[in-house]
Amino acid sequence: MKHINHWFVRTYSGLAMALGLCASPYAAPLPEAASVHQYTLKNGMTLIVRPDHRAPTAVHMLWVRVGSMDEVDGTSGVAHVLEHMLFKGTPTVKAGEFSRRVAALGGRENAFTSKDYTGFYQQIPATRLQDVMQLEADRFAHNQWSDADFKKELEVVKEERRLRTEDNPHALLGEALSAVAYTASPYRRPIVGWMSDLEAMTPDDARAFYQRWYTPANSAVVVAGDVEPQAVLALAEKYYGSIPARALPERKPRVEPEQSGMRRLDFKAPAEQASVTLAFKTPRFAPAALDSEADTESNDALALTVLAAVLSGYDNARLDRALTQADGHVADSAGAYCGLGGRGPAMCMLYGVPSAGKTAAQVEAALRAQVALLAKDGVQATELQRVKNQWVASEVYKQDSVFNQARILGANWASGMPTDADEKLIARLRAVTAEQVQAVAAKYFGDDALTVATLLPQPLDKTRKPRAAPAGLRH
Repeated sequence: MKHINHWFVRTYSGLAMALGLCASPYAAPLPEAASVHQYTLKNGMTLIVRPDHRAPTAVHMLWVRVGSMDEVDGTSGVAHVLEHMLFKGTPTVKAGEFSRRVAALGGRENAFTSKDYTGFYQQIPATRLQDVMQLEADRFAHNQWSDADFKKELEVVKEERRLRTEDNPHALLGEALSAVAYTASPYRRPIVGWMSDLEAMTPDDARAFYQRWYTPANSAVVVAGDVEPQAVLALAEKYYGSIPARALPERKPRVEPEQSGMRRLDFKAPAEQASVTLAFKTPRFAPAALDSEADTESNDALALTVLAAVLSGYDNARLDRALTQADGHVADSAGAYCGLGGRGPAMCMLYGVPSAGKTAAQVEAALRAQVALLAKDGVQATELQRVKNQWVASEVYKQDSVFNQARILGANWASGMPTDADEKLIARLRAVTAEQVQAVAAKYFGDDALTVATLLPQPLDKTRKPRAAPAGLRH
């Protein structure tokens, strides 16, 4: 299945990355009457429904508020491995039968794991919603598999790690950067897991993780599309409401200690070009701050999101103009990203790939110079208005996708945000001033909270054949 990593993803805009918004030039806005309905089933499971009657389709998603950050040392990757195992059957549905049934309904399905959550989804004709709800509720409550099935699937995950991480120098660099930048936070571990932990993982490790975290009170069902809320509620009560409630384990805080000096990492890997990433520890946006402007750190997180968009949130933004387009340009590509939500700590990232004849050190200096320029001279009103206009447009454009509607609702829930978080964040971001952006540029980009990771290219083995995707890899 899919594990989500954002180290080297170029931003559409700061908010688009923070919330996962996407845009389509052919989008049509939702009817004004459309609204989100949220319920709590008797066993503590959350149900969120968003009707959209423009097409006879529906998206059904199951979200579990558990990801790689909930693992412990020695079992990294177990959240992602368990996501794979959810496709391996129940007492009434054989391994592989789930996917075959969804395909027979005319649907598509998959799953994903992140640091903060795990999700499973099906997009189907709206008339087949009951079928997929029954299937998903069954595997959520009754997932089972043999030790032999586990060992076989574990080999698929290990090969996935080889294909997507170990054969990708940028993925390796991002993985090493997390391990150096974070000390106590579980964000230091890769979502796919360390290979040594995968080698040592047992079937009972995954079963224990399943029993610990896959509880109704830790889960939400999200349905968007051509549906009626009360009808969906009745189906959810029938298929999910009967699952026995179980107490949710206490989560330890695992607070990241304050960094007190620059950290540097030189990482050698076979690659054609060098690259450099600057990771600055920054405040995260607290869900409780949505309706209040009293939280200074959350206000700063909003301003940092605007700052990232000014730097690289659109074509021909500052980093493009200064680093990749100028005469004698220093970089082939460059970008910025500031984390906003999530259950763990946040970072602002600046990154770039040197152009021919230039060095990673020159790119690093150029990236820092652009932030220093913002801190000195501030942001122009036209720049600020442009990124704000994009965010407003993205709010409309994203409604073109029923899948995207469900995904954003689920991600908001998993992060502790209300269903209308994206609309409220848009309003808060539109209120960010040029003075706030200039202030955070001066405040958060010093050396003390900075980790610099540089990829040092090593010769490529031209005799080595590209690795084939493993059988059973679904994405």
